[in-house]
Amino acid sequence: MDFGALGGAIGQILSPWPFFMLFLGTFLGIVVGAIPGLTGAMLIALTLPLTFYMEPFDAVVLLVAMYVGAISGGLITATLMRMPGTPASVMTTFDGYPMARSGRPGRALGLGITASFVGGLIAWGVLFTVTKPLSVLATRFGPFEYFTLIMMAMVLIASVSEGSLVKGLISGLLGMLVSMPGVDPATGMPRMTFDWYMLNGGLQLLPVLIGTFAVSQIIKDSLDLGALPDRAEMSSKGMMMSLRDFLRHGVNLIRSSFIGTFIGILPGVGASIGSVVAYTVTKNVSSEPEKFGKGSEEGIVASEAANNATVSGALIPLIAMGIPGSVIDAILIGALTIHSIQPGPTLFLTNSDIVWAMIATALLANILMWLLMTSSVRHISSLIYLPRSFVLPVVMMFCVIGSYALNNTMFDVWVMLLFGVIGFLLEWARIPLGPFVIGFVLAPLAEEKLRSGLMMTAGDLSPIVTRPFPLAFTITAIALLVWPLISEYRKRRRTPE
Repeated sequence: MDFGALGGAIGQILSPWPFFMLFLGTFLGIVVGAIPGLTGAMLIALTLPLTFYMEPFDAVVLLVAMYVGAISGGLITATLMRMPGTPASVMTTFDGYPMARSGRPGRALGLGITASFVGGLIAWGVLFTVTKPLSVLATRFGPFEYFTLIMMAMVLIASVSEGSLVKGLISGLLGMLVSMPGVDPATGMPRMTFDWYMLNGGLQLLPVLIGTFAVSQIIKDSLDLGALPDRAEMSSKGMMMSLRDFLRHGVNLIRSSFIGTFIGILPGVGASIGSVVAYTVTKNVSSEPEKFGKGSEEGIVASEAANNATVSGALIPLIAMGIPGSVIDAILIGALTIHSIQPGPTLFLTNSDIVWAMIATALLANILMWLLMTSSVRHISSLIYLPRSFVLPVVMMFCVIGSYALNNTMFDVWVMLLFGVIGFLLEWARIPLGPFVIGFVLAPLAEEKLRSGLMMTAGDLSPIVTRPFPLAFTITAIALLVWPLISEYRKRRRTPE
């Protein structure tokens, strides 16, 4: 464990300009996470164009701080309005809102904020200790190891996504298909460009991300501008947890944090799954399961500890292997690529300052998040009642500016609008967006690794089953595909006709 490098990164972040980026990112993340209709993925996608002319160190600090803040901010609306500010806070609505409506909003918010802080710290400890050894192991991976790892990640993403396995696979395959236009990496010839010279460079990541997450959400919210959810009055009474509270909820905090960390490490799974699993486990082992859904303190602690823990957990595969642990991590890969930084096992060797910036920011942003939310949650909560008719046009303006600024062409704006419609239609059909975006990001890397491997073996695919790691990844992918089908078959057999 390199405490010297960590200390150097913390010292650099605490200098005036990087610290301003840290503060700005955390604050904006909390605010955007707390406003219904806006998400952390949308915020980070919109911020990417602003990082073009920033130093890579400062850009990483800003984006990672936004990531931490956005996941935490969602608990405010989940508690006060029964409307999760981010998908990761869905489980918090089950107990946070009933507790707030019963006259204890400060208690509900305090439990959530402190659980988020503790979950983030525990997961950060795993990030700090595990990432470098894992990256050393990953340096031994060849092209076939990487190809099968990416395929396993895609299947895993599809199998745990909202909705059916089939819809998750369809979403991932669509994302891979969209990544195909451009120049063939092996032959250097254009493919799937339909004689449009604008497609010779392929579809750019930024317009696709902004369209899929921001514009699609704007379209969805525009159809329901007048919706006003029930509100709970804000009070800060009982917000600070006592030592007795920590002793009472300690086991739950630790268990849920490790669950969230582990699920965050799994490629593409994300914070929402982590909070669901931790909440379910906590309910199953609780001595008072009947209180869940009616204002249970255990439920709030489990959900918020887990979803914040997934942030640092998801950074582990991104740094160590170049595989996104969540949708936001896929966007972070795009940010690194913009600055000519290649995520993966050699990142510690080629850009160690960027690695330690990410790790240090994950720690400092958690501390700053707790300070900001405990001291100003009353003021932040007033922002959640901003009318959508005011917020959405402003967001749309930034979407257009961000897409146009990429190459100063209207083509990228049209791509953004097209993928806004595609994203809206996918969500309308209950097809998850996560596999689509991660498929779009990972497909070029998978193709590159497969072609490199085939060139090394003169077209022989046998290393996939003769080498230990590719074989293990392939078997895992097949098991992830087959297991849901077996479970469904067993369920049907047990259900009487």
